[in-house]
Amino acid sequence: MLIITAPGQGAQTPGFLAPWLEVPGVAERLGAASELAGCDLIRYGTTADADEIRDTAIAQPLLVAAALAAAGALAGGVHADAAAGHSVGELAAGVLAGVLSADDAMRLVRVRGAAMAAASAAEPTGMTAVLGGDEETVLAALARHGLTPANINAPGQIVAAGAIADLQAFAADPPPGARLRPLQVAGAFHTRYMAPAVAALRDAAAEVAVTDPYLTLLCNADGAAVTTGKEWLERIVAQVAAPVRWDLCLRTMADLGVTAIIELPPAGTLTGLARRALPGVALLAVKTPDQLEAARDLIEEHLSESDGHGHGHLPEWRLIVAPTSGTFRSPAGRLDAAATGAMVALTAELGTVVTRGGERPVAAPWPAEIIEWLVEDGDPVSEGQPLVRIQPQGAQGVWGDGQPFPRGVRGDGSPREGEQGGFGGDRSPRNGREGV
Repeated sequence: MLIITAPGQGAQTPGFLAPWLEVPGVAERLGAASELAGCDLIRYGTTADADEIRDTAIAQPLLVAAALAAAGALAGGVHADAAAGHSVGELAAGVLAGVLSADDAMRLVRVRGAAMAAASAAEPTGMTAVLGGDEETVLAALARHGLTPANINAPGQIVAAGAIADLQAFAADPPPGARLRPLQVAGAFHTRYMAPAVAALRDAAAEVAVTDPYLTLLCNADGAAVTTGKEWLERIVAQVAAPVRWDLCLRTMADLGVTAIIELPPAGTLTGLARRALPGVALLAVKTPDQLEAARDLIEEHLSESDGHGHGHLPEWRLIVAPTSGTFRSPAGRLDAAATGAMVALTAELGTVVTRGGERPVAAPWPAEIIEWLVEDGDPVSEGQPLVRIQPQGAQGVWGDGQPFPRGVRGDGSPREGEQGGFGGDRSPRNGREGV
């Protein structure tokens, strides 16, 4: 049972991305992510100092982009049984689980980081790590001082958050047996002080297309596995102003029977927590590309084979839908490369949708078998209209060759709520046609 994890804010260190730029394709992926994030993530991950990357509006996009770039460096994308992210790392985990595209994750994290930075500037707030002490006593002390347990990361590690004056009063009267360590963060994340950021992220999330998780996907709110993309999106929006219960995520991992955990860069924090909470579990903090081979070996050794496809939650088939309205065009040679029954690689070109403003590519978001084409070359299509039915053969990939993934991929034939299109009129498969 293998779980992939993505760290949250505070894990970043100056220069941590530098060795990754030597990996083919990573610089291109980070460049594309920089455009979506509105900042130079390559510079921030290589030459910027600690103060620069502490900025919430910079740190959050940097963390998500780094995790996804490293995931894409694993051959064929990430293969896992489950995924989980800590705080902003939930966005990276959502991509790994197939809930949303990498591009949409970067769009959301741009809004999330900027909105949380703005909320932090509204009044003086902060966070303090509480190490050790009896948990009930610590929580009672926080309540007495008007503070929120913003992160309950593991037994003996709670992060208090709230107004600076309340944190100072707490420091003057600490719980017995506990050590306090003020954190260098901009504000009281995951508390009521972040309510304005929730509103901003909710507006941005309304523009994002999601699908149901491809892997078991754990949620910070209560450690539970979410079953629908809609629920996941609602939860990560609300999570901005709600405590992170990583301790419950660790408990769920134990209940699932986890045998190995891989942490994506900037790695170390989450594997450190798991080392104490999950003794006997194989752990790998992927900090540099030199560890990619070790990650592949761990995947091969620990990936579940419960359903013959690498994990227990693989859908039987999925639909790839049109990213926009226009005219569908098949790529040259599709009869040979992507006919019914053909196997296509991660990010393989399946066609384009031609509009007045240009062309939008349609790519395979997973290694897959083509089951059935629902359109022909030259057909007019609407945004969200199903184009082809596929059987995924591996795990979710990210940013293959820097190309955007399709706007939506669904596990059934019904139009997703809020999307245009659908089959529209007679869009049943044409009789006698195996493919085009």
